[in-house]
Amino acid sequence: MSMEYRMRRTLPSARAAIIMPVDHGLIFKRIEGLETPAAPFAAWAAQGVTGFMMTPGQVKQTETFFARNPHLSRVLTIDTYYDYREMDGRGSHGLITTVEDAVRMGVDAVKMLFPWNMSNAERVAMCTRVGQVVSACDRWDIPSILEPVLIGAPRTEDVIAEEEQVARIAYDLGAHIIKIAFPGEERTKRLVDELGVPLVIAGGPLAGEPADTIDAVAETIRAGARGVIVGRNIWQRERVVAEKTLAEIASLTQSVSFND
Repeated sequence: MSMEYRMRRTLPSARAAIIMPVDHGLIFKRIEGLETPAAPFAAWAAQGVTGFMMTPGQVKQTETFFARNPHLSRVLTIDTYYDYREMDGRGSHGLITTVEDAVRMGVDAVKMLFPWNMSNAERVAMCTRVGQVVSACDRWDIPSILEPVLIGAPRTEDVIAEEEQVARIAYDLGAHIIKIAFPGEERTKRLVDELGVPLVIAGGPLAGEPADTIDAVAETIRAGARGVIVGRNIWQRERVVAEKTLAEIASLTQSVSFND
């Protein structure tokens, strides 16, 4: 399969993508709404999502389900980070599987954290690791999604501005898709225009009212992002509210198309 084929499965041309992350078991303790790791797929697959962000264990356990639902994409998380709650550079990052294994599993893309609140030595090691993963993705024709983030940092203006700068580093390292916490409509548009690399916006932890999530998605779409990564702001809400919220998000993502 080609890079273009996998890119179009991950980020459809006819709409903006909704990728639901359910890979939280890699760094969180037993998390509400994800007690059974394989449960979210059947629960949310028919609610307008285009794919899921998953762990290797989830990929292995759900092969039959996805074979029966080939319209859904699968993004494999290939790394982990401890301690995710700290923002003082004491965390440790590493890979948990390989790009070659991702291709063997038949997934459509791989996703990797790109934490930046580290020492300079750790940043160099991080960039080296990312470069090796991107090189392997190019060799195997599978998209890499890189997530610039300041782990554990509050969403201050300074943090948002720094993550925008780290997104540029992700571009320079060759990321095929960049995933970033929503920096606002203006910054999102600037990143889309300047980098020319598909941008997807992360929803983050459960926060605010459903209307806040919907408004952020609307701004994301207006700014030209190719999709949203929304999980806890859906599956940690009461089911009726979650379904209504996801339906409105799906309507927004289906209102745009792209000239790929």
